[in-house]
Amino acid sequence: MNDIPHSLNPQDCLVAVMIAQSMSDENIRTAELVTIENIVNHLPIFGEYDPDRIKLVSSTVFDLFSEEDGLDALFGLIRDNLPDYLNETAYALACDVAAADGHTYEAELRLLEEIRYELNIDRLHAAAIERGARAPWIARCWRTTACPTPS
Repeated sequence: MNDIPHSLNPQDCLVAVMIAQSMSDENIRTAELVTIENIVNHLPIFGEYDPDRIKLVSSTVFDLFSEEDGLDALFGLIRDNLPDYLNETAYALACDVAAADGHTYEAELRLLEEIRYELNIDRLHAAAIERGARAPWIARCWRTTACPTPS
C-alpha cells in the first residue's frame, strides 16, 4: 500500500469520500472528476489544501477498494480523522459527486447509504442534503426539455 501518513487530515478524508463515491460503480466518470476538482478548487475548507495530495489519497482509496475489507478500512480511517462536525459535509460532497452526471446508479446509492450509516447522518438531514444535490439537475430540466430520468 502507499506510504500515507497514519493520520489523514480532514481535507484528505473529504477527498477520500468523494473518490470512493466516484469509484463506487467501478466507472469513474469525467463529470465526477470535474466535480471533485471544482469542489477542491472552490470550497473554503480546501483553501490551504495541497492539491498534490489528491493523487496520494486517490491511490490509497484505489488500494483499499482492491482489498476484501477495504471499505471498512476506509471508513475506519475517515471516522478516526474526520471531525464529527464535518460528517454532513462529507455526505454532501459524496452526494454532489454521485449527482455529477445527472444519474445515480444502484452502486452509488448503496455507497451513499453506507456513508450515511458510517458517519451517523440523521435521515432527515440526509434527505435535505440529497435534495440539494439534485437541485441543479431539476433547475436544468425547467430550462430544457432534456431531463435525465430521476433516480
